[in-house]
Amino acid sequence: MTDPNRKRYVFREGEYALVLDRKGRRYLVELERSAAFHTHLGNISHDELIGEVEGVRVVSSRGHALLAVKPTMADFTRAMPRIATVVYPKDLGPILVYGDIFPGARVLEAGAGSGAVTIALLRAVGERGALVSYDLRDDMIERTRSNVNAMIPNPVNLVLKQGDVYEGFEEREIDRVVLDLPEPWRVVPHAANALTPGGIFLSFIPTVLQVRDLTLALEENGSFDLIETAEIMMRTWSVGRRSVRPDHRMVGHTGFITTARKCLPRPGSDEDPALNSLGTPG
Repeated sequence: MTDPNRKRYVFREGEYALVLDRKGRRYLVELERSAAFHTHLGNISHDELIGEVEGVRVVSSRGHALLAVKPTMADFTRAMPRIATVVYPKDLGPILVYGDIFPGARVLEAGAGSGAVTIALLRAVGERGALVSYDLRDDMIERTRSNVNAMIPNPVNLVLKQGDVYEGFEEREIDRVVLDLPEPWRVVPHAANALTPGGIFLSFIPTVLQVRDLTLALEENGSFDLIETAEIMMRTWSVGRRSVRPDHRMVGHTGFITTARKCLPRPGSDEDPALNSLGTPG
């Protein structure tokens, strides 16, 4: 009996394969009939991979065995074609967790860039959710579209828009706002109007001065509380038979993740309905 899920783990033309050599070097290869992948260890024909299951080992023209698997999201985001620097895999997971991106969520993203966060958000919201992603540049939009389609072909719940969210956006009743922009504090008032009660504002920014400006803007707006900032460090380990030690290199600081919840205005703020109802003192 043919396994109906077999196509999930069989290489097909147009998909990507992650090819690894004997030293663990990784190559992202888009499969095409009659094409070949060239490496210093020899060449392999794409036809040797198309139709095979992932985990297959093929022998190059120089007699070296190469391993081929389908790339994970982490593999793809590290090696995918890009215009701008992508968010590292170590930050993608915390963005989903601390942003509480749930199945069925309505999410607005700005600063789509090369699409790493877009792919992660789409996977998290699932088919019942919706993602609207903004970027200023048309070439960024097209790169995002291409990279997303490589991992999630033709997603029906993604809308890509060219626009400046600093000037505002039309979406309302949004569950989450996720930003990868240099001046996220300029989006705070727009997010306050668009987010649902309890909705989460999340920003990924590289410097602590940006964090300070964003935090002050969130506090001064009056519609946000539970404002928190964190950075993620990751260190891999080398494990052998006689030696277990941390690797010499680690992925240190890449950026700060700042989150905030939309709440009722703080007592005494300009947005406090109770205070406003008192009118102007005589």
